[in-house]
Parts: sequence; structure tokens; C-alpha cells
Amino acid sequence: MERAVRTDLPGLNRRRRRRPGQALAPYLMILPGWLWLAAFFVTPVIVMVSLSLQTGDFIDGFRQTFHFGTYADVVRTYHVQLVRSLVYGVAATAACAVVGYPVAYWIAFRAGRHKSVFLFLLLLPFFVSFVIRTQSWNVVLADHGVLLGPLKDIGLLPADFHLLATPYAVIGGLTYNFLPFMVLPVYVALERVDPKVIEASTDLYASRAGTFLRVVLPLSLPGVFAGVLLTFVPACADYVNAGILGGPSTTMIGNIIQTEYFTNLDYPGASALSFVLMGALLLAVFTYARALGTDEVLEAAAR
Repeated sequence: MERAVRTDLPGLNRRRRRRPGQALAPYLMILPGWLWLAAFFVTPVIVMVSLSLQTGDFIDGFRQTFHFGTYADVVRTYHVQLVRSLVYGVAATAACAVVGYPVAYWIAFRAGRHKSVFLFLLLLPFFVSFVIRTQSWNVVLADHGVLLGPLKDIGLLPADFHLLATPYAVIGGLTYNFLPFMVLPVYVALERVDPKVIEASTDLYASRAGTFLRVVLPLSLPGVFAGVLLTFVPACADYVNAGILGGPSTTMIGNIIQTEYFTNLDYPGASALSFVLMGALLLAVFTYARALGTDEVLEAAAR
């Protein structure tokens, strides 16, 4: 005959009851992160929203008037630079994907025990200032610099050919500076691909191209998704590359925001323009996530 198990024992009930500290532990652990976000993200955003709705000037001061017309004014005035920034961001992101995916693939599957060395070489330029790295391209792409000068001397390029102050120079600078943001997430995704899956595909008489398109590429989509986000968002908001490598015809929206804030002292206009850019980036990111299929990406990441 089975014995009845008593569940009203004091010791058992004490073990079942969770201490108050244990229940609060997860919230206490995440509290520093929330405080950090509140202090350095939420609070500045609230201040900028309030500032974008004010009117006045730097001398007489700004007053809260809830003037929403500032948003329409900045879009009407700077819509060309806004569209140009999005186009440059898309072009730089596409270039980073075309260049970065083969690099990540080679490091993940061909570098062998030297993977860490190649990853270090990839990140080595980040030990130098962002501005100095961009300025170095200004020297390389100069009309009579180390690249174009010899080509012009031997007659391969016309004397009036130039790259600086053109969209190609700005997009090239964006691609160079943000390339690691594409390579690293893709590399992490490719590193997680089980070699046995690739071997099984080969055993099933799949070609190399078929294995890549049907096995490797789908499994690396989470890295591609993350790489595109990490590259596209800062590339669109960048102003250093356009300021150093570009000219009046390649001004990006980041340059306009910088000028409005630091030179023209139009704080409401600069704040409104920042939120317009933020809205455009969020719309582009959500459209990209919808087109790629976020559920499929998450399923691939969970495999």
C-alpha cells in the first residue's frame, strides 16, 4: 500500500516559499541598466522633444509654445539632404555587405587557427581616431595624391579627374569606416554553422553554390540582419565623412544638424530635424525587417 505524502510539513512549505529578496533579485540586477538608459537616453530625448516645440532665439531665449510647424519647416527646407543621407546610407550598407560577407565567410571557414589574428587586423583601424582615419582618405584621394597622382602622370586618368567632393568619395569613406560593423555579426553567424550540416549537403550531391544558397546563406541571415542595422543607422546619420571627403553637393543631414546647432544656434530646428531623421530611420528599419521576414531570421538564429 502506497504511503500518502504529506505536503503540510513546515520545512517543505518553507522551501516552497520564495524569499522577498529572491523575487526582487532579477529587477535589482536590471535596475542599473534601466537607470543608465533613463539618464542618458530617455531624459535627453524628452528634453529634445520639448526643445523642438519651442520658439525664440539664442539672444532672447526660447519659450515653450508647442510649435509643431517647425517639423514641417525643416522637412520642406532640408528634404534633399535627408533623402541624400538615406541614399548614401543604403549605398554604403550594400557596399559593406558585398565586401564584408566574403571576408566574414573566409575568416569563418578558411582562416583556420588564425581566425583571431585576422579579426584583430580587421579591428586594428579602430584603435585610431575616426576623424584621423577619414582624413587619411582625404590624403589618398587628393587630386595629386598617392593614388590619383601617378595615374594622371602616366596618362591613365585625365588631368581634371577628381574623387574628392563627390558622392563616390563619401560613400567610400562610409563603407571603409563601417565595414567592421557588417563583418563581425556575419562572422559570428557563420561561425555557428555546424560543419556537419555542410557535409550532409555535400553527401546529398549538392553543388557548392547550392550548399551556399540553401544552407549557409539562410543560416547566416541573423548576422546579415544585424550587420545591416549596425551599418545603415550610423551611416545615414554620419557627418564626418561628408564634411571631410565631400563638398557642398554632398552635404548630409548630419552636417545640417551640426550647422543648425553649433553655428546658427537654432536649437528647435536642429532638434526637430534630429527627430525627423530618427523617424525616417525607424521607418526604413521596420520596412527592411518586414521585407526580410523577422520571424524567419529569429527561427534561423534559434537553430
